[in-house]
Amino acid sequence: MNPIPERILKFISEHHIFTLAVSEERGPWCATCFYTYIKERNQFIFTSEPDTRHIISLEREGTYAAAGAIALETKMIGKIRGIQFTGEMKKPEGNDFNNVKAAYLKTFPIARFATLYLWTLVPDYIKMTDNRLGFGKKLIWKTE
Repeated sequence: MNPIPERILKFISEHHIFTLAVSEERGPWCATCFYTYIKERNQFIFTSEPDTRHIISLEREGTYAAAGAIALETKMIGKIRGIQFTGEMKKPEGNDFNNVKAAYLKTFPIARFATLYLWTLVPDYIKMTDNRLGFGKKLIWKTE
């Protein structure tokens, strides 16, 4: 697998909320989710209840293709940064669920008091905009 540029990995690690986008029969839908990221597995981990619109639509469509975005909110044009990504979501099961849960709880210890419906998303394409490198500068990463 192509190594993900450190600039992208650093940006992902500096944040903890992404916007998840799915497509359903009624059209596109977005949800905001808290996430943690496991660099070694190139894997976002987040929790989302089974009765949410985005999870229902994914399971109804039978596809777990999703897109997402993480953005730094700023009015300073020269400091705008963000990423957009696509990938596949999965429900972790068995021992993998326990590993994913441990990683999620390490980032969000308060979640140990909640029922966790964990999902993973492995990106296959990431585009980062980083205006600190020049206006509109893009870094692209994708699986080979």
